[in-house]
Amino acid sequence: MAAPTSAGVLLYRHSARGLEVLLIHPGGPFWRRRRPGSWMIPKGEIEPGEAPAEAALREFEEETGARLDSVPLRLCEVRQSGGKRVAAFAVEGDFDTAALDSNLFTLEWPPKSGQMKQFPEAEEARWFTLPEARVEMLASQRPMLDALETQLKD
Repeated sequence: MAAPTSAGVLLYRHSARGLEVLLIHPGGPFWRRRRPGSWMIPKGEIEPGEAPAEAALREFEEETGARLDSVPLRLCEVRQSGGKRVAAFAVEGDFDTAALDSNLFTLEWPPKSGQMKQFPEAEEARWFTLPEARVEMLASQRPMLDALETQLKD
């Protein structure tokens, strides 16, 4: 199997609502009106020479503004609809969604206008129970939820 090209963290916590996972809604015009089925884990490309777990922690910090000091637990690898492979890692922790401080990316918008605009990688972060996450999350990333449940039962 080819090495994954991206890695990310599925942050989870136990609350009064039960097991919850943190998902982000990507920023930018492509995702603006897409809601159900568009939330995802903070993730991004693995840099040359970087271990997937290191990349997952780095990407979490870049997209949320929060540093995780825990050792991530390898969950699974998924293939997204566009073909990108994502190595998913789990970390137990908490995150204040109001403190989201995402890095920015630049995009020509509107297309072919010559105007470059900046957008946040993550425009919103939210805690979801597993049933909620199964509705809101990208279909290709939903196996991460199953892997998390399996890991937590052991």
